[in-house]
Amino acid sequence: MKKLLLSLLAVILIIEEWLWDALNHLAHRLVKILKLDGFERWLMSLSPAQSVIALVIPLLVVMPINLLALGLLVHGMVFQGILLEVIAKLFGTLFISRVFSLTKPKLLTYKIIKSTYTLISRWLGWAHRKVVETSIYKKSIIIKSYIHDFFKIAK
Repeated sequence: MKKLLLSLLAVILIIEEWLWDALNHLAHRLVKILKLDGFERWLMSLSPAQSVIALVIPLLVVMPINLLALGLLVHGMVFQGILLEVIAKLFGTLFISRVFSLTKPKLLTYKIIKSTYTLISRWLGWAHRKVVETSIYKKSIIIKSYIHDFFKIAK
C-alpha cells in the first residue's frame, strides 16, 4: 500500500513539476512574442497589496471555468468536463506561475502567505525526497530528458 501511495504521489509531483516548469517557460516566451516586458516590469513594481490582487485575478478567472467543468461532469458530460478542467488547469497554472514568480518577493512580506509558502515548500520537499527513489520517478526523469531534448526546451 505504501509503495502504491508513493507511486501516486510521484506521478502527481511529476505532473505538477513538469506543468509548472513548462508553463512558466511558455508564459515567458509569450511575453517576448507579445512584447509584454513592460507589463512584467509593472507587475514587479506593484506594492504587496497590489501583488495579492494580481495573483487573485487569474484565480478568479479560472474559478468559473472549474465550476462549469464540474457542471458538465454532474450532467454526465464526462469527457467535456474533464477536458475543460484540464484546459482550466493549464490556463490557471500558466498565469499563476508567472504572476507568482514575478510578485513573490512582495507576496512573501505577508506573514500568512510566507507561512503558507514555507509550509507547502516543506511538504513538497518531504514528498520529493520520498518519491525520488521510486522507479516511476526515475523513469519519468529519463522521459522528461528525452522530451526536453526532442523539443529543445530550456529549463
